[in-house]
Order: sequence, then C-alpha cells, then structure tokens
Amino acid sequence: MMFKILVAGCVAALLATPSQAQDLTGTLKKIKETGAITVGYRESSVPFSYLDDNQKPVGFAMDICAKIVDAVKTELNLPKLEVKYNPVTSATRIPLIANGTVDLECGSTTNNAAREKQVAFTNTHFLTATRFVSKKASGIKTLDDLKSKTAVSTSGTTNIKQLNDVNTEKKLGINIIPAKDHAEAFLMVETDRAVAFAMDDILLAGFVAGSRDPSAYVISEFTLSKAEPYGIMMRRDDPAFKAVADKATAALYKSPEGQALYDKWFTKPINKAGLNLNFPIPSSLKKEFASPSDSPDPAAYAD
Repeated sequence: MMFKILVAGCVAALLATPSQAQDLTGTLKKIKETGAITVGYRESSVPFSYLDDNQKPVGFAMDICAKIVDAVKTELNLPKLEVKYNPVTSATRIPLIANGTVDLECGSTTNNAAREKQVAFTNTHFLTATRFVSKKASGIKTLDDLKSKTAVSTSGTTNIKQLNDVNTEKKLGINIIPAKDHAEAFLMVETDRAVAFAMDDILLAGFVAGSRDPSAYVISEFTLSKAEPYGIMMRRDDPAFKAVADKATAALYKSPEGQALYDKWFTKPINKAGLNLNFPIPSSLKKEFASPSDSPDPAAYAD
C-alpha cells in the first residue's frame, strides 16, 4: 500500500510540475534544443552594429544584445550557450528574423507599426530622425535645394520610403538611387555621384566623423520624420522570448550601466583612430530609459 501511495505521489508531482523543456515554445525552445542563439549584425551601422578593425561585430546594439543573451543563458540554465553571428542588411534583416535564421537583430532598425505586422521589438534603445548629409560645397540647406538633383538612401529602409514619398508629394523631381548598404550610400556622396544621402541622423554623424575630412560635410537641420525609435528585432508571436528580452533591456536602461553604455559609444572615442561622435544623450532618450517602452508611435517619445 505504501509503495502505491509513493508512486501515485510521484506521478501527481510530475503532472503538476512539467519539465522546463515541455513548457518551452518558440525561440526559447529552439535555443534550448540547439544549444545556440544566432545574432544578426550590420557591417557598417556605426556605432550600433559594425565590423571593427579585426572584422568583429561590435557596437551599442551588440552590447545590448549581449545582455539579452546573458538573460537567455540564465533563463535556460545554459551557461555555455553558443552565440553565432550572421550578417544582415536592410533588405534581408526582416526575412532572416521571420524565417528563423536569426534570433536577434542587433542594429539600427526602426520600430514602426508596419514592421510590427511582421516582427516584434524589445524596448527602444535610441531615438533618431531622418536627415540629409551633403558636402558643404553643394549648398544643400533646404528640401527644395534637392530639386532635380540626385540623392541616395539605403534600399529597404524607412528613410528611402520617406524620401520617395516627399519627392512624389512635392513634385521635386529628385533622382533617387537605392544603395545596397549605408557605406555604399555615403561613398556616393563622397565621390559626387549623389549630392545628398538621406538616413537616420546618428548614422550620418558616424559616417561624417569617420570620413577623411569631417569638416567638408554638413547634416541638414530639416528632417523628413519625427523622432523614430530603434529596437532590437525578434520574431512575432513569441511572448516568452520577448519577455526575457524586455526584462533584460529594461533593467539595463534603468540602471547606471545604461548611461555608461551610451557614453561608451556616443561621447567617447570608439576606435584606435579616436573616432568620437560627440552625441550626448538627448532628454527624450533619458526619459525613455527611465520608463522603457517598445512603442512604435513617435508621439510616445515626445520630449
């Protein structure tokens, strides 16, 4: 009789507390089963995600993703979790997240309502706006100055859509060239194949700071957008994985480490050549870090 009671008790306990592996779904289940997580990185999105002098992916977003990876290790009790790195572009980042090739996209991706129909985002880590970089000698000071001229933006970005929309709306006659990545787009301005490059202002600041002659360039005061939130991208309809990422990023941003991490990439030299973006944290981002949000609505980040 005692034996039967013990067996029944064990069975009941097992039924009441299913194993973690049985509970896991989506990305967490995939990571547990494979023992690996795949991080998507950009090759030239300074200072968020780019290849350093040793061809290693580094950057502000990469450091944030490292915190998420640490949280996943703890959640799954996988201290030796393998981290794989996969390059992505503006055109490939969403498909590679959606088809399961990449688990976290760590770059400079804008979170908006249209993209949230395809993917999910964790808490916002930066706020930007679309501006133009041009050579001072070209005299581009207003949007009208681009009439009938050639401008470039990166294929697959919100920026090129904004540029196309305003070009059509205002009948500016701008010849818009889609570049494969940000580096190619800036090179087109450097080599005078385009008079201006439309992109997120902080990315433009990075290219100017890293150019041969930063004083030769100017970033426009006028914008094509309101403040736009950047977020680490992941698959949709995966609440368990998103919860781990949201908790990790919220803890980071609200701690002193969040400000220190920002300063590391935006107000201090980030390479041996002394590249410094000199971009102090704006009050709107301070507000976001104090109360982390994954909202795609620019109005939610009004200063």
